[in-house]
Amino acid sequence: MPTALRVGPYRFFFYSDDRREPAHVHVERGGSTAKFWLNPIRLQRPGGFGAVELRQIQRLIEQHREHLLWSWDEHFGK
Repeated sequence: MPTALRVGPYRFFFYSDDRREPAHVHVERGGSTAKFWLNPIRLQRPGGFGAVELRQIQRLIEQHREHLLWSWDEHFGK
């Protein structure tokens, strides 16, 4: 599970077998793990986060979208 980014308490990562899906990122903090599509950015699975925190996470993804897409391409060789 390569980590693409860490911001505050959040770890943004991919699973190595995710290559068959469109670009996305998993976000974890504690025991919660959400999944967001990256193009366009939208929540796919809330994974135990509340609505307010999901909006904060989405803003972080928006701020770091280019890096996350670059990391996806680097990891999966696209």
